[in-house]
Amino acid sequence: MSTRPRPATSRARKSSQQKPNAGTAGETAGAFDLANRQADPLTGQILVAMPTLTDPNFAQTVILICAHGAEGAMGIILNRSLERPNFEGLLQQLDITPRPPERDIRLCAGGPVENVRGFVVHTLDWIAESTLRVDEGLGLTTSLDILKVVAQGQGPRACLLALGYAGWGPGQLETEFGQNSWLTVQADEALVFEGDNETRWRRAMQKLHVDPALLSLTAGHA
Repeated sequence: MSTRPRPATSRARKSSQQKPNAGTAGETAGAFDLANRQADPLTGQILVAMPTLTDPNFAQTVILICAHGAEGAMGIILNRSLERPNFEGLLQQLDITPRPPERDIRLCAGGPVENVRGFVVHTLDWIAESTLRVDEGLGLTTSLDILKVVAQGQGPRACLLALGYAGWGPGQLETEFGQNSWLTVQADEALVFEGDNETRWRRAMQKLHVDPALLSLTAGHA
């Protein structure tokens, strides 16, 4: 993958004729230098969209920031469900056996950039050479190896598969913070992996001890 991350507000590519695929570590680094990025306090944090953020791509989203630095930021949206394909259908497209898999994992729409490329967010009890350590407990892997071991009923204790990612250009995410578009909360396994997507945004707000209704009432007032 040779393109740099697109702004978060960019439209998703049309992908009806494309099959989901998993990239290699080198391909991912071509789009965003994950392996060589500098440690940043925002990396490993979760963005929680403010009620005033109305962009349909990002309204009420919960996003794990996997990399952030001078070149921009890259994250995975955690609470947008995918109806198709399911995990078994994806394995069939990638010619990975066994089918049906011995283990199922949740799929989500990770963002509007490269939305047919697979990114697996997972706990660090399983790692590959291509795994990016997001923080002390979470990793991001783009190789097919992780899908193969999960299909065999093995692999990390907890994981999810995202198609696509959210990307910000240099300084763009900082600008959006200045516009009060996002709150941040420390990532934890419960918020990343557990529960349903319909409640994930509200659960993230609750972790911050924030009432979204009060934020909506005060929006636009000095």
